[in-house]
Amino acid sequence: MLLCLHRLKHVRSGFVEALSLKSNIPIEEPNDKDQLKPGRAYLAPANYHMYVELANRIALSTDAPVNHSRPSIDLSFITAANAYRDKLIGIILSGANRDGAFGLKTVADKGGLTIVQDPKECEVKTMTESAMQLTKVDYVYSTDEIIRFLSKIK
Repeated sequence: MLLCLHRLKHVRSGFVEALSLKSNIPIEEPNDKDQLKPGRAYLAPANYHMYVELANRIALSTDAPVNHSRPSIDLSFITAANAYRDKLIGIILSGANRDGAFGLKTVADKGGLTIVQDPKECEVKTMTESAMQLTKVDYVYSTDEIIRFLSKIK
C-alpha cells in the first residue's frame, strides 16, 4: 500500500507514528530504491515525490512540485499504474487541489480499479470532484465503505 499525502514539507517526524496508532499493518517512510514488501504501507516522505519502478522498488525525487505539490499524487499514481496496470487500486480522498485527478485517470486507463471518497463527506472536495470530472470512477464510497473494502483485500 502506498500513501501519498500533501503535508508540511519541513515536518519530518511524528506522522508515521500517528498513522501507526490506527493501522493494522506497519507504516514506514521508504528510502530511495527500497524494495516494496507485502503487508506494509509506505508513506511518501515529506517534500519528496514517490515513484514506483518496474522492479517493485520505490524511487524518491526532489524534482519540481506538480500541481503545487511534492509529493505529487499524480506522479505516484502514474508510475504505479505503469508498474501494476490492472492489479492497482487508486483511491482519492478529501483535498484542496486537483492533484491526483490525472493520475487516477491513468489508473483507470491502465485497467486499475478507481475509488473516490464521497464528496458529500469530504472536508474539502476539490480533489474528489476533480477526479470524478476527469474520469468515470468505479466507486464513490464513504470513508467507512473504503475501510470495509480495503479490509477485504488479501
